[in-house]
Amino acid sequence: MNLSILLADDHTIVREGLKALLEKENDLIVVAEAENGRIALEKARQCRPDIAVMDISMPEMNGIEATRHIVAELPDTRVLALSMETDRRFVVEVLKSGATGYVLKDAAFSELALAIRRVAANETFLSSRISDLLIREFIQKIPEETAITYQILTPRERSLVQLIAEGKPMKEIAFSFDVSLKTLENQRHTLMKKLNLYSIAELTKYAVREGLTTLH
Repeated sequence: MNLSILLADDHTIVREGLKALLEKENDLIVVAEAENGRIALEKARQCRPDIAVMDISMPEMNGIEATRHIVAELPDTRVLALSMETDRRFVVEVLKSGATGYVLKDAAFSELALAIRRVAANETFLSSRISDLLIREFIQKIPEETAITYQILTPRERSLVQLIAEGKPMKEIAFSFDVSLKTLENQRHTLMKKLNLYSIAELTKYAVREGLTTLH
């Protein structure tokens, strides 16, 4: 049985390379590509692929948010995260968002192909370094010292942080959120107070550190 695949990564050369490799496999077909999370969600809705291979750090909407939406709206589409991130917080949030696999970008292609087929079979697949990390920390029972972003911010607040950090004009954000500029500025003030941040530069650093966006 052939498996249809959506590739989501903000680097064109990465998508082209993966597509070329995947299409050498008899049972794997790339049906759509996306350079950010919003487009990935749109393409997933249109194509309803078997597997979405999802980069975590993308502009507009990051891979974690896109995964949440895809899993909620398209229960027959499985999400496989593909990332360089080995931070436990990111891994945990990716899995919480509904992804059923996590492969590191420095893995061999054979591992990615195996992960796609495993995830398509409704199995969980983790790169060995990721599974080792989770097992070690589970055994050590390391407590959470601070609440992470996905616990203290609402989805709307996370989107606002990402868009501001990416330099989107406030008028443009207000339009996309369907609120007045004054209302959005009040929301930004409340958000920054909530995070104890006092400048856009601090907010941008926070967004990058917490994986809400990536700056190229």
